[in-house]
This record gives sequence, structure tokens and C-alpha cells, in this order.
Amino acid sequence: MESVIVHYQEIALKGRNRPWFVERLVTNLRQVLADLDVVRVRALMGRIEVVLGPDADWDETRARLGRVFGVANFSRARRTGRDLDELAAAILADLDGRPPRSFRVTARRADKAYALKSPEIERRVGGLIHAARGWPVDLGNPELNVRIEILPREAFYALDRHPGAGGLPSGTSGRVLCLLSGGIDSPVAAYRLMKRGCRVRFLHFHSYPILSHASRDKVRDIARLLTRYQLGSRLYMVAFGDIQKQVVVSAPPPLRVVLYRRLMMRIAERLARAAGAGALVTGEALGQVASQTLENLGVIDSVVTSLPILRPLVGSDKNEISDEATALGTYPISIIPDQDCCQLFTPRHPVTKARRGEVEAAERGLPIDALVAQALENAEHEDFSFPADAGAGSP
Repeated sequence: MESVIVHYQEIALKGRNRPWFVERLVTNLRQVLADLDVVRVRALMGRIEVVLGPDADWDETRARLGRVFGVANFSRARRTGRDLDELAAAILADLDGRPPRSFRVTARRADKAYALKSPEIERRVGGLIHAARGWPVDLGNPELNVRIEILPREAFYALDRHPGAGGLPSGTSGRVLCLLSGGIDSPVAAYRLMKRGCRVRFLHFHSYPILSHASRDKVRDIARLLTRYQLGSRLYMVAFGDIQKQVVVSAPPPLRVVLYRRLMMRIAERLARAAGAGALVTGEALGQVASQTLENLGVIDSVVTSLPILRPLVGSDKNEISDEATALGTYPISIIPDQDCCQLFTPRHPVTKARRGEVEAAERGLPIDALVAQALENAEHEDFSFPADAGAGSP
């Protein structure tokens, strides 16, 4: 029976908290593979074994494992006894008809009580393979690297290795709320927080029915795609068009964008606290647009009093963000034309260096508390899970 040996890296540095992180990673692996032919997922000494059933789809299994945060790398492997002759024979049988141009053996001895040390295991097994087939040995750049892992009661060997997503297991760093615009930046910001172990909930401000529902559809698609990485998501939808209308009739045009953003942050803070989120997340990058100058960000941030605001893209440029969105898979969705609330009632010359006193004076003509309450009262939400029929627990 085949297995997949999953290795983690950052989790191994967690000291006495490591078992809790490993347990969470095992739980996430079980969920992401729930609808595939997987017999068992279990923690071993310093690694995790995924036991594959006879009908397991390896291509799909590999794709899903590559998206699980906390996984450093993984290998398709076979379990054998710890006798080196048995181990070498199994490797040779597996490679029958597939001679490599060169090979080496790399051994890891998790069981330090095993009689031979790792270099001796490598020489012994490598020698047996070379004697049986005559394949050239290349320790620097082999075509095939046979990896052996010796555990207390069994051994594994693997003929390949695949990179994992890295980071920390989803759900180990608390919950955050990310403002998701449907553009290129905010999905990348959400992904970066997911990679640090956060469960990310999404908040989208829209102007439907004043504008079309295209932005809502895009954000649903983005949330669905990002759920493949954190397995369970909740998307909040807040109608913002009527609120923008009131800003338009009450405030000077150059201040409108800053006023919109301050209202959004007030709504987001209230929603985040109700959802048990410990921070707000945005896709803002310093200087990218008028509302994202240092002065404007300071004025916007001042309305949030009880939560930190995380901006993982603040020092990135547009090309870097676009490249990451492309790798993530959100870029093709984000560039679909739409009409969102950011384009509604936007002045031709927005202020780039807002003064807090001037903005607060403009807000005195608005029923701020009533507008926030109205937005929260009419907020909708939708839940997503991956796999779709496996359930996601608490998103």
C-alpha cells in the first residue's frame, strides 16, 4: 500500500506547542483529502503519513497537498521493514524498467537507536543498488535521489519530492477579517494571512442594485478559490451605494474617497468584533492610489480603535502583487471588468494629503452611527467549504 510522507518545517520549531500544531495540520490534511480514497492520516515521529487507498487519484492528491499550509514538502512513498537488504530489494523492484542516468541515496534516521547512522545507511543501500544494476552514483546532481527514512518500527523510501505551501497550519493564528474588493491586491493580502495560520473571513462592499452584480459574482469566485487553501470561508456582503449617496450630498468632492474608507473601516471593525476576528486586513500598498498615501492612511486608520489593521502588501509594487495573484490563481478573476463601489461617485481630483480636522468637520454633516448601523443590519453572508461536500467546521 502506498503512502505520502508529509514533512513540516516551521512547526518543528514550536517547542512544547508543537503537538498542537501537528494535530491541527493532521486535521486539515484529513479534511482536504476527505472525498478522495485515503485510508488514514496519522502523525509519526517528526512527520505525517497519509495512507492512500487503491483508487486514490495521485494527481488530485498531489495538487491538494501542495496547497495545505504547514506542509514543507511531501513524497509519495512505500513502507518496508528496516532490514537494508529488504529495503534495497523493494527500491529495485519499484525502479524495474526505469533506469536513471545517475542516482544517490539520502537517509534520515528518525530512530537514533537504529544500529547504523545515516551515512552508513546511504553507503550500504547505495552499494546494494549499484551492485545490482550498475547505475552511476552522483552525489552532487543525481537524476534520482532515493530518500530513506528509518523510524522505530518501519522504514519508508521515496523516489520523488514535491514542495508544500509552507507557513503555519490554517486555524493556528486566530481569525481576521479582510476587506475584499474584487481587485488584484486584496486576495493576495488574504492569502498571505492564511499562510501565517489565520482563518480569514472576507468583507465586500458593493453598490448593487445601483450598479450591476458583477463585483459580487467576482468576489464569490475569489472567495471560493481562496477556500481551497483554508478549507472554510465566510463572505460578508455589505451594500454601500446608498451610503455613498449621502456622502456625495454632504461632503466636498475631494474628501469623498477618504470618507468612504473611514465608513468602511468603521463597519468592518464592528463586523470583525462580532465575528470574533482579532484584526482587520486590507490589500493597500503605500502610494498605489490616492487613498493610500501615508497621510490618508493615517486619517482612515484613526477611526479604528479596538483592532490592529494589517497591510501585508504595504511595501509591494503592482508587478510583485500581480505576479503573486497569477501564481495564486486569482488574477484572471480579478481583471474581469466590473462596476464596484470604488468607482461610484469618485471625484476627479481626490485629496492625497487629508487633514484629520478637515475630514472630521465634513463628517459632522453625516449621521455616521446610523449609516454604520444600517450597513450592519442589511449585511448578508455566504459560507464556502473545500471539499464542497465535506463541511468546513467554523470558517
